[in-house]
Amino acid sequence: MISEPSLKPSCSCYCFWASRVQLPLVTFIFALSFMTRSRYFLLILILGSLSTISPFSIDMYLPGFPAIAKEFNISISQVQFSLTAYLIGIAMGQLLYGPLLDRFGRKKPLYIGLFIYIISSVGCAYSYSMESLVLMRFLQALGGCVGMVASQALVRDLFPARKIAQAFSSIILVIAISPMIAPTVGGYFTVAFGWHSVFVALATVTFLILLATYFLLPEGKPADPAISLQPRAILSNFYLVLKQPQFIMYAIAGGIAMSAPFAYIAASADVFLNLFHATEQQYGWIFAFIASAMIGSAQFNHLLLKKFTSQQLVKFALRYQVIAGAIMVAGIVLGWFNMIGLTIAIFFFMLGQGLTGPNSSALALAPFTKHAGSAASLLGSFRMLVGGIITAIVSALHNGTPLPMVLGMWLSVVVAILLLTSVKVVIRYRARKRMVKDEPAVLL
Repeated sequence: MISEPSLKPSCSCYCFWASRVQLPLVTFIFALSFMTRSRYFLLILILGSLSTISPFSIDMYLPGFPAIAKEFNISISQVQFSLTAYLIGIAMGQLLYGPLLDRFGRKKPLYIGLFIYIISSVGCAYSYSMESLVLMRFLQALGGCVGMVASQALVRDLFPARKIAQAFSSIILVIAISPMIAPTVGGYFTVAFGWHSVFVALATVTFLILLATYFLLPEGKPADPAISLQPRAILSNFYLVLKQPQFIMYAIAGGIAMSAPFAYIAASADVFLNLFHATEQQYGWIFAFIASAMIGSAQFNHLLLKKFTSQQLVKFALRYQVIAGAIMVAGIVLGWFNMIGLTIAIFFFMLGQGLTGPNSSALALAPFTKHAGSAASLLGSFRMLVGGIITAIVSALHNGTPLPMVLGMWLSVVVAILLLTSVKVVIRYRARKRMVKDEPAVLL
């Protein structure tokens, strides 16, 4: 664990040394502080890099969709199933790695997962058919998602309690930047070297992350042989989480609402590259502009939480997105939007995601202390599973227009707000029924 440096013995040693070489004491203190900050920065850089493996893997190859479709002689909507396979792989992998990281320590499962990712990334680059690419993407997700799970666990292991929130904020900032960079970089790679080069680049960068993890990242929590990997023990923890009404309410509503970006991701390459004939580089910049809406509103969320509760912000964000989504769907049906108009409409819709995501997550996890890890893995897996389903639906409804994309985005928030309202009504009804049942009988 990173602890605050103890200056007392260091300063006494320095005073003797400084009296011999006549260096000012302030120089030593500055150097010591610099080393501590450098180590903190290095750890955040490594942990942030581990966390961004999956976001980069989702976004970086999107500009290559037309090239993949052309090489395999299929439609872009069929290429989108490789994205669905990746999201399903993440959903399964998050449930798998949580217990493994507790049982065998942090780094062994991390090495295995990253090795699987590197091998399957090379497999993606050399895929000879769409079926082989889908399989390799699934395996790539199973390996790569270890970075998301392990980085969160290592933050809790390596930083003192009062530094954990700061560390998470720094890592989230690194993650938030990735959707702005990944499609742009992927677009330039695709144009210069072809879509295969994107996966070679992902494998190369992840190999460097693996080396940094091995040589520079501390071990974290050691292995615990007492932790059972029996399915019954794991499932019992999940069952305790699922018994909590607040988790059910915000995990389901928030998970479905957060599937809206996946509907956009699944179809955006076809919409902008094929329908509006944007270049791969232009598509990368469009993607970055829209991603900035989510990043900006997520940062603004910190200020809003000083005046409003998370419940109020979730309710407001969903209502806002229902209205913004309705305008977006109407604009497509009535032919209001060109490429710039649709980009702006999606930007304003995505402003709500920066409020819905963090607040629904906080509310879903708030009731837990002992089973927070199980709750977090269930929440993450559910979101990715719903994301995989929505990408498959949008792909299946492909009709050569942006309508399936914007309709999928809008219906995600419509269903989310309806479910949130319905579950609240059910919970309140059960609570009132329980209160009536527990009241003592009154003798008349």
